[in-house]
Amino acid sequence: MIKDTLRRALPKSRFARSVSILAGGTAAGQAITILASPLLTRLYSPEDFGLLAVFAALLGILGVIASLRYQLAIPLPESDEEAAHVVVLGLIIVAAMSLLATVLVIFFAQPIADVFNTPALANYLWLLPLGLLLSGIYQVFNYWAIRVKAFTPIARTKLTQAIAAVTVKLGAYTLGPLALLLGQVTGQAVGTTSLGALTIRNRWAVFKAIRWRDIRAAARRYVRFPIYSTWGGLFNTAGSQLPPILFAILFSPAAAGIYMIAHRVLAMPMSLIGKAIADVFFSSAAEARRNGNLAPLVADIHAKLAHIAMPPALILILAGPDLFAFVFGADWRQAGEFAQWMAPWVYLVFITSPLSTLFSVLEKQAQGMLFQGILLVTRGGGLILGAYLGDIMLAVALFAGGSALCWLGFLVWIIRASGNTWKALWLPTFQALGLGALIVTPLAMFYGVPHDLAAGWFAAILATLLFTALRYSFLLKRAW
Repeated sequence: MIKDTLRRALPKSRFARSVSILAGGTAAGQAITILASPLLTRLYSPEDFGLLAVFAALLGILGVIASLRYQLAIPLPESDEEAAHVVVLGLIIVAAMSLLATVLVIFFAQPIADVFNTPALANYLWLLPLGLLLSGIYQVFNYWAIRVKAFTPIARTKLTQAIAAVTVKLGAYTLGPLALLLGQVTGQAVGTTSLGALTIRNRWAVFKAIRWRDIRAAARRYVRFPIYSTWGGLFNTAGSQLPPILFAILFSPAAAGIYMIAHRVLAMPMSLIGKAIADVFFSSAAEARRNGNLAPLVADIHAKLAHIAMPPALILILAGPDLFAFVFGADWRQAGEFAQWMAPWVYLVFITSPLSTLFSVLEKQAQGMLFQGILLVTRGGGLILGAYLGDIMLAVALFAGGSALCWLGFLVWIIRASGNTWKALWLPTFQALGLGALIVTPLAMFYGVPHDLAAGWFAAILATLLFTALRYSFLLKRAW
């Protein structure tokens, strides 16, 4: 009865239905993580979060090359037989990379920790190869699930991952930063078994017929992915994971922890629907290109994302420090100041990143690699310049501003490469900005005015959140 009700509640459009399923699972997982954050910031210090930030950054960077990006090729072949060979190829590479990481950690744990100005991390680096192995396997099976459009199992793993991570971090807090790191590894690994069983069980006959000759053929056929997409993905992830590492090296582990909380609050909710749309878009874009429908698909998704992302971005620009101080405690007010500068950049990432799989669809991996390289240099240069001048807020401003300009240029490329006109770029943006400005009008009245979280400010933020909810309700009805 409940399943039937939920099924009727889902949109009739196959694309919107798929996005809703993925977004639902991710939303529940993200909600659990965000709701637990005020508790975690009171159980752990900024220094503890700094260790987590550096560890998560290392795991994230290594995770990109865990299978040399061959997992991205899994949805592309027409036959399941060829796709299965890519799956096995990816798993072999993941195992080899994890073994290499184990050797490095055994012999160089302390030097690695010292390089990142976090000597205490050396005691916990044994978790790195384990996390790499489990997260790499999950990525491979996740893309098979995307291929067969098994979005409900994917959504289920997103929820269980969040529950597992938060449970470990809260339940084992007496272990100190080790609990944070264990939660990070657990959160990335949960769901691997279920997706693996889905992959093997439903196509057992296909996987039984795997041959080494065909694995080598698949490696040659999709060699563009390790050559170009690996570097592009590495640049992209290094760019996003570089700030906590540089904050730890150039300033302190505590600064890395403050940045991590700011980025988590911004990136998690903003990427909620974006990641779901990216996965569904990737599974639909190749077919849309063959049918000549790629341009309207890209334009439609860009317009929807612009209207979704604008209100939260404007709210953070107007009230970031006050919101962070209220939710996480006064010690985390600076994280809200970080968020003010980062909001425009995160907005552009949200509306552009889901469409970045266009590089793979159009087989333009070289352009993707070039973009990610420019982005990495811009981000790193901004942070280093700010640290050289001795101003952490200037470092954040240069990093966020440079990132925003790079993503804006990338958005322009996507619009043009997909065959759209300039109107598909500027019209949704200005429409979203106009409606977003109306939504945040109550909050804007307090911008720059000392208020010390007075009753009027609370009324303004509640009114703004109400208007935002009404706007999202309207957008949701249109999606149906």
